[in-house]
Parts: sequence; C-alpha cells; structure tokens
Amino acid sequence: MKTVIAVSAIALLAGFAPPALAQTRAPAAVAPVAPNAALASVLADYETYLRSVDPVTAGMEGDRAALSRLGDASRAFEVAQEPVLKGFADRLAAIDPAGLTDDERLNHAFMTYVVKRSRDRIPLDTGRIDAFSSEGGPGQGLSYVATVTRISTAADAEAWIARLEAMPKIYADQLDNARRGLETGMVQPRSIVENALTLIEPEAALTPGADPLLKPFAALPASIPVDQQNALRARAARAVADGVMPQRREWARFLREDYLPRAPETLGLVNRPGGRETYAYLVRGFTTTDLTPDQVHQIGLEEVARIRARMDTEMHAAGWTGDFAGFLNFLRTDPQFYATTREDLLEKASEMAKRADDGLPALFGTLPRLPYGVRPVPREIEANYTTGRYNQGSIENGIAGGYMVNTSSLDQRGLYELPALTLHEAVPGHHLQIALQQEAEDGPYFRRGVDVTAFIEGWGLYSEFLGEEMNFYRTPYERFGRLSYEMWRACRLVSDTGIHWLGWNIEQARACFRDNSALSPLNIETELQRYIGWPGQATAYKIGEIRLRGVRSRAERELGDRFDVRRFHDALLVDGPLPMALLDERMDRWIAEEKARPAD
Repeated sequence: MKTVIAVSAIALLAGFAPPALAQTRAPAAVAPVAPNAALASVLADYETYLRSVDPVTAGMEGDRAALSRLGDASRAFEVAQEPVLKGFADRLAAIDPAGLTDDERLNHAFMTYVVKRSRDRIPLDTGRIDAFSSEGGPGQGLSYVATVTRISTAADAEAWIARLEAMPKIYADQLDNARRGLETGMVQPRSIVENALTLIEPEAALTPGADPLLKPFAALPASIPVDQQNALRARAARAVADGVMPQRREWARFLREDYLPRAPETLGLVNRPGGRETYAYLVRGFTTTDLTPDQVHQIGLEEVARIRARMDTEMHAAGWTGDFAGFLNFLRTDPQFYATTREDLLEKASEMAKRADDGLPALFGTLPRLPYGVRPVPREIEANYTTGRYNQGSIENGIAGGYMVNTSSLDQRGLYELPALTLHEAVPGHHLQIALQQEAEDGPYFRRGVDVTAFIEGWGLYSEFLGEEMNFYRTPYERFGRLSYEMWRACRLVSDTGIHWLGWNIEQARACFRDNSALSPLNIETELQRYIGWPGQATAYKIGEIRLRGVRSRAERELGDRFDVRRFHDALLVDGPLPMALLDERMDRWIAEEKARPAD
C-alpha cells in the first residue's frame, strides 16, 4: 500500500492556516473575467490555501517556511473551513467549462470534485474515529514526519524544534476528537483500542535516547558549530520532555481508563449512530465512484470466484496433487518459503527491487528522478504494521522514497508473496507513480499531493499484474503468491463491506482470507484490524485496479497495432492520478489523439 503512515500523517496534521490565508480572495477586476483567467486565479488561490492548511505536504514540496509548522486537527478548525471551501466552490461554479481548453476543463472538474469531497466530509465529523486506529494515535503520524525530516542547516534545526513545540496541540486536538466520539457513540471497537494501546503505551514510556522525534538530530552537519549543536539538541529534548511526553502519557491513560471500558465489541460503522451514511460516503470517496457498498460487495464476490480458478491452475503447475486447503497449509508452514533472519528477508527484497528496476525501460517512457531505498520497518512499530509499505520521499529536501519491509515474525512472511509486494510498494508500483506525481511541475499544485486512493492503490495492484509481462515471477509458487495477493484485495471488498455495512463479525470477515488466500494468520489478523479501524480504505484497491485494466483493454482494442505500452503508461502517470470518471475521460481523449497521430 502507499505509505499509509504518510497519508494518515498528512491528513492528521493538515489544518493550520494563518487568519489572512483562511479565506478566498475576492476578484480584483469588476469587468467579466475570461474563463481561463478565472480558473488560473482560483487555482492559484487554492494553492495558497493548501500550502497554509497542510504545512507537512508544503514542506515536502520545498516550502521552507512550512517546515516550522504543523496543522490544526481540531474540530473547530474543520468547521471553519466550510465557508472557505464554499467560496472556492462558488468561484468554480461561475466558470463556464465551455470556454476552457481540454486540460483546463480537467483541472476545473478535478478541483470541483476535491472541494466537494472536502465539504461533504465536514458534517460527518469523521475526526471522531480518525483520531486513532489499530496502528496507534497521533504519535505514529508525528514519528513519520520525523523520518522525512532532514537537518542540513541551523535553520532546519530551528524549524524542527518549532514543530516539536507545536506537537502537544496535535495530541490535545486528537484527544478532544476521540472524547467527542466517545460522547456521541462514534467510537472504535474494543479490539482497535487494544491494538492502539500496544503502540501508545510503549510510546508513553520512551526515553529521550530512544525517542523517534529526536532522530533528525542524530547527525547534524559539521557546518553547525559543536556548541550550537549541543544547544539545539538540548532544546529539542526539552520540547519533547516537557511538551510531548506528558501528552503521550495522557493519551495512554485516556485510552486505557476512559475509552477501553466503554468501547463496544461490535465492529462496524453500521453499529454506530450515523454510521451507514458515513460508510457510504467513505466508499464513494476511496473508490472515487458512485458505487454503493452493496455493489462493491458483489464485485468482491465475483472477483473471489474468478481469481480462485486461476489459483487452482498455478497450484497444479506447482505439482500439488492434494486439495486447495492442503496447499495453503503447505505454503504457510514449509520452511523453504521463509527467510531465517531479518537481514536475509531485507536482502531478498533488495534483490527483487533491483530486478524490478531493470524491467522498467521496456514499459515506461518517463521515469522519476527521485530514487528509493529498501528499509526495514522500525522495530518500535513493526508489531501492528503491515507486511510492507511505501514511504514517499522529497527530492526538494533530499529524502529518497522508501520501500518498507516488515522483518519481524519471519515465519509469517512468505517469500512466495515477496515479488508481488515489491512490485506494488516499490517499482513499478507506488514509488514510480508517486514520485512522478510529485515531479509533475506543469500541473497545478493540488494535483501533486492529492490522495486519489483508488488510482494510487489500483496502480499498485496493476503493477503486480505487470510482473507477468516483466517475467518477474519465476516459479509457480511466486505466480500463486501474486494471485494470493490479488485474492487478498478481492476479499477486502467482501470483508470491509461485510463488517461496516452488513454487520459481520470478525470470523465472517476472516473466512474469505483464510479459505481463499495464502496469507499467513498474522497478516490476516493485522489486516482485519486495519479494515475495522480504517473503514472504506480497503475498497479502493480492487475497484481502482479493475478500472485501470479496463482502460488498458479499451486502448489495446481501439488502437490495435498502434498501441504502445510505454506511451500508454506515460499518459496514465505523468500528469498524476485522477478520480475514475475523470480518468476515463482523459484516457478516451488520449486514445483519440493516438488514433490521429501520424504513424511512426
């Protein structure tokens, strides 16, 4: 998956706007403004607004001033954004798309979509359940920001200290959000609270020497005099000890003493006040479609049946003569399929990542400038962390992207799944797509950082499929592992909607993964807790991949011998992700342009 830590951290920390920026700018001219000039004006003002309310993303984009700020996670700030967003919506509505170019119409439609989604979310008050999940609370998001912070100058150090000093408010705001959820019944279930405590309680007991928030100070540049280095480190340590640590302890106390005793056993949003409305909104947003939860559930059931037939083929290709359940047990238990040391697993992932790099030029005409590394998941968070993720980097701040590999519980990390995981999280998956999105400097600012989950995660799953064209899967076991990962995403559609829409218990949700995929028991349980605590997100992957493969099939069919996979992938990726309906429009236009292009 795309760095979930990164995405949730940015969503968590987005918010603060200086009063002068938390409003839309009135048009300067009295006379009518040409549509393209009006659009340019609203896009420019929206960029100013986003840079102010989301300083984490702005800082990763090279905004030096933003590096000293964090966002505002309070409900009061969220509510205050409604008139601001309405102002943008009204300005967009006043622009006649007929007077715009094709690209301008796309930007107009996309911004309209994004602003509407933001406005629609405000009345639902989703911060009540977003305050924490199975992967912890605000501390985990803040620790991610530390990992993408690089101190090259004294000014950088001062900026990070300023962020450390701002962190107590983030904790306090999210604590208020969780309390409001407890008061209104929009709460996380008991299992999520218990999982969160396994990370939050050790965090509350951290000592300064092991605190992840101080990692940016581990190696300061020699250009900063030693005495100044020592003074900066001391100030940072005080900011953590006097401001952050008390908030961490209060978070742990609150969850343990106040929240846990009142957390229900029932799992899904369907069991919470207003939960059905909220879940339907989340499914529409994560899939970027108008699909209902019932439709998503049915698509999942159909995909499970289709993928299962292909799995049977690969199972027989591996020489297995027993039944399907026996083959799954063989994969889950035979030592040949598991690394014996953390280093061994990391080395195998690194070899696969480099082999994936080797296959890129045949499929892509444009590659990103930003490189990526293969890194272990930090041990302080690995227990509740998924088997792998991608952490986006920042070319402006000198930080490479990161393919994160969970090197704990080695007997649960099947090597037959590692090729698909590598293709999804590194290249041609998340790193390639997200780095190109970050480097799309010709487009408007909002498109470089927008989170279109269906496209982003659909691309990751599509990249696993591309491994077949790259001849990346070397054995029937690895091909089965790829299909097992695809089955995992199909079961997500079934289980996420089952839990949050149909009221399933955890055993009903578990059955699809256990009976149809080779996922290990630990991975199944970790994933189920993620779906319970993060409603709707799991529906994006398969819906997005189905749409992307459908777009490709349409292009291949209509272009025939003129279809060029490298040009196709560039058209999909170089300008950044799009919601599914706008993606269809954009790619239909590209297909028409390709038909009209003179033959080489």
